[in-house]
Amino acid sequence: MERRQFIQQSTLALAILSIYKSNAFANGILQQAYKFKPLRNNVGVFIEQGGTIAWLNSKDGFTVIDSQFPNSAPHVIEELKKLGNKPFKYLLNTHHHGDHTGGNIAFKGLAEHVVAHENSLKNQRATAEKANSLDKQLLPDLSFGNDGWKTKVGGEKVTAYYFGPGHTNGDSIYHFENANIAHVGDLVFNRRYPFIDTANGANIASWINVLDKITAQFDNNTLFVFGHSRDPEKITGNKADIQAFKNYLQSLLAFVGKEIKAGKSKEDILKATEIPGAREWQGDGIARSLNAAYTELSAK
Repeated sequence: MERRQFIQQSTLALAILSIYKSNAFANGILQQAYKFKPLRNNVGVFIEQGGTIAWLNSKDGFTVIDSQFPNSAPHVIEELKKLGNKPFKYLLNTHHHGDHTGGNIAFKGLAEHVVAHENSLKNQRATAEKANSLDKQLLPDLSFGNDGWKTKVGGEKVTAYYFGPGHTNGDSIYHFENANIAHVGDLVFNRRYPFIDTANGANIASWINVLDKITAQFDNNTLFVFGHSRDPEKITGNKADIQAFKNYLQSLLAFVGKEIKAGKSKEDILKATEIPGAREWQGDGIARSLNAAYTELSAK
């Protein structure tokens, strides 16, 4: 798909593509063939463009976590319909970014409820209003606060957790309790440099605490679904991957803090090509991390 055509299909994609300015990244998300695969206990994942989608196939209907883009969301809908003539009970959004919610519109008239944290809803609405595209969006009709949310679909219990600002100020974790699968959205970028959305409440120090809370909340058998991964085959993982990303964020703050203390300018700091102590993190976009860390530490 041509980039211009993609932007025409989703105004919100402008924001996402401005975040990911690398042509390599843009080409990667736009050209990837989709994959629809089960994980365990009637829970699976869908990968095509943008953030990873998770899905539940229960006897009472489907639950979908995140929706990618308007042109990819119909593919997961088509695949789920092959599993049975059932209602779509819930569409759950981990956060507001367009590569996770741009495809919500494909569920209009299909999903009984769209759910998100209250901050995610506010951010999604504000982004759409700024782009003058509210009529092209499907906003959550159910939102929850910091105490979380829970429901039951078929024999599966679904629980949402909110542990504070991280990647944005509205990131949720959704746990399929019986399957013991937790979708953490963009709270984990597996071995690729993350986007830290400071304009929408992201905070690295708080993000580290959020990862600690995730580690404490879930057990060693929990399978985690990540929003993004440098290796597209590794969009799931375990607590070791959560800890590794925590180490990345800690190493980022330590490195930038040390450079600031040494009198380095922001321009010099942004020349770094890796983060000491976290060299597993690679790819494009290191400057986003460095810039966010510099801004956060300089404000203290």
